[in-house]
Amino acid sequence: MNGVIRLLSAILFCFISFHGIANRDTSKTKNAEADIYKAACKLLDSAKYKEAIVLLKKAIKIKPDYTEAFNKMAFAKLKTQDYKGAEKDLQAALKITPDNYESQKTMGILYYETKKFKEAKATLDSAAKLNTDDPELFYYQAKLMFDGKAYKNALDACSRALELNPKYLDVMFLKGEIRFAMKDYAYCIKELTEAIKAMPATNPNYDAYRTRAKARFEAGDFKNAVNDWNVFLEAFPEDEAALISRGACKIETRDNTGAIVDLDAAIKLNPKNPVSYNYRGVAKGENKQFVEALKDFDYSIKLKYDYAGAFVNRAAIKFASKDKRGACDDLNKADSLGDEMAIRLIETYCKH
Repeated sequence: MNGVIRLLSAILFCFISFHGIANRDTSKTKNAEADIYKAACKLLDSAKYKEAIVLLKKAIKIKPDYTEAFNKMAFAKLKTQDYKGAEKDLQAALKITPDNYESQKTMGILYYETKKFKEAKATLDSAAKLNTDDPELFYYQAKLMFDGKAYKNALDACSRALELNPKYLDVMFLKGEIRFAMKDYAYCIKELTEAIKAMPATNPNYDAYRTRAKARFEAGDFKNAVNDWNVFLEAFPEDEAALISRGACKIETRDNTGAIVDLDAAIKLNPKNPVSYNYRGVAKGENKQFVEALKDFDYSIKLKYDYAGAFVNRAAIKFASKDKRGACDDLNKADSLGDEMAIRLIETYCKH
């Protein structure tokens, strides 16, 4: 009897143990894809995109119709510039759920990043019918409008995005770019100053400094333009255009020697840019280095025979060198090239 009881007990123990294990395994399997998805999302938040893709593939293997996992995997591939892979994942997501907002929005962003602007507009407009409270959607619509030079509409889209997320830095930077394109330099400076104050010191947006520097130059605030170029060039010391622009600003602040240093560096990077020689000629002329200035203007015109501004600037040096005839010849050439200043100078200095 005791043997029978022991046998029965053993059977019951095995049954209970197996039943418990079976239940735990079933429960675990049932939620496995969700647990993997959550872990992948944490990796995405840490910008560990490749690791996240590995996990998302596992989640999709468990649940082949996992729309959210396809969306997140597409997002990760978009970040790693695997555009074909991202498009494939989004197509899979949309096949499962055609009206999925995230799928449509991410597809629109993908089209934008791959310069398929017509498709981007259509897809983002379709997504907008599903959700009107996503600032990222308005941001990309604004970028499309900006690229299409619909500046007012782009500003409206930016304003809508900022209503939903007042700290959306990319939108603040974009507003500054739009204002610059509209030649609204005062507002451009204001917008970018607010954005620069709000951005983290550990992750500066140097494009914002560059655009603000250009806006300050156009607004005549040359000293602060130099300060912005200083920040930009500290990060990108071999940016030829920035060196030329800072040199031009320094000429306006009468730091001609500093301008020459910048323009020397620009010429070292690119010896065939006529603009660098033209500005360096101006700086040397301001320092009364007339012979050297003429050499720069001569070479600038050799590189660009129809450079009206260089003819006007060379004329100024020739006047300073008492070569009135040569100066007036240069002004007449500049006038024939359409320079608006040349005709006024001809009337003043060459009609007597």
